[in-house]
This record gives sequence, C-alpha cells and structure tokens, in this order.
Amino acid sequence: MSGGEARDAKKLVRSPSGLRMVPEHRSARSPFGLDEPPWVPDKECPRCMQCDTKFDFITRKHHCRRCGKCFCDKCCSKKVPLPRMCFVDPVRQCAECALISQKETEFYDKQLKVLMNGATFFVTLGTSDKSELMVCRLSNNQRYLILDGDSHYEIEIVQISTIQILTEGFTPGGGNTRAIGMVLQYRLPGSPELTQVKFTAGEDLSCNKKLSATWLAAMHKATKLLYESRDQ
Repeated sequence: MSGGEARDAKKLVRSPSGLRMVPEHRSARSPFGLDEPPWVPDKECPRCMQCDTKFDFITRKHHCRRCGKCFCDKCCSKKVPLPRMCFVDPVRQCAECALISQKETEFYDKQLKVLMNGATFFVTLGTSDKSELMVCRLSNNQRYLILDGDSHYEIEIVQISTIQILTEGFTPGGGNTRAIGMVLQYRLPGSPELTQVKFTAGEDLSCNKKLSATWLAAMHKATKLLYESRDQ
C-alpha cells in the first residue's frame, strides 16, 4: 500500500447514531464533511422539541442524527442518507434536517462526479497576463483541486480562502445568468500570503462551454458545503 493509499484508508466504526465509514486519519477527511452533533441529554428533553408532545412509556423520544435534538417518532420518522457524516445507511432525521440532507444528495449523486470528471479552462495565476489551457478536476478523495496542462498544480481545498463564481447575462430587470469562470484565493502551506487563480471558460471549439458551466455550477454548490463545514 502506497503512502497516499494509507492516508486515505477507511475504517468502519459504530456510534450511537449508526455505522460510519470514516478515514483512519482525521487529516484525510473530506473538506465537505460534518462531525456528528452531541445529542441533547434525555433528562433535558421531557417534550418533543418540535410539537411539544410529552414523552412517556408510549411516546418515545428519538434523536435526529444531523442536529442532535430530541423529537417524538412523528416528528423524526424519516430515514435519509447523510454522506457528509459518513453514515453507511440512511439515518433518522427530523423533518427540517431530512429536507436539507435530501437536497445534498444531488451533490453527492451528481455534482461531485461532475467535479471529479473535470472541465477545461484557461487558468491565470496571480497577476500574470498569461493564461494556460488546463483540465481542472477534484481529486477522488475530494481534498485537492488538480490543474493539468503543460504545468501541473494541486490546490488543497482546506487552504482555499474565497471562491467567486463569475457570470454573464445579468440584467437589472432580472434574467438568466451563465457561469463563465471563477476566481479563488488560497494559501500555500507555510505562507501567510494569498495566491489568486482565475479560471475562464474558453470561447474556442476545444472547450465545451456547457460542460464548463455545469462544472462551475457544481463548484458553486461545493463552495456552500465547504463554508458550512468550516462554520460548524
């Protein structure tokens, strides 16, 4: 097993919430992941935190695996996949959390694959006036943005400070916009300075603009999840 494979190795663990397939090393976790929340202690929860029904021998209490709050069966009956916490099977969630998790399913089922497959952009580093045609993709372990052309760069996702999606087609009265590029800033390990990279969808036939726009839309969603993980 190579060093990279060893770092990305996973193990099956059992928590009060269910079975999880997690990285053996915390440094190898996905930057989009969330930690399991602490459960509200049973003694602090005499009533359902949604409908205020009193718990008794008949009305049992359940904890939402996403928020950790305490609910009756009626208010916490949905079992929904929760890949951001590495659960192997769908887990019990309250209605509000289940809705959020269901929306995230599209990212894990579709948009994550788009990011890993990659798209072609003209890439400009820093203040340079020269750009290079590169294929940009997310690494399989989700931790690096890989840029391949005549040059090769790997940007660690956790080092990204800001991401701005560039669009065109906006009018003051409203209307459709189309993603045409993005600007991101990130820190090189050991450096306090931010490095800027600009990605622009090409106008020539060698670049599939529709694919580039789809990739950028997926990156926009990934950015939201990344910020949520940091704010946890």
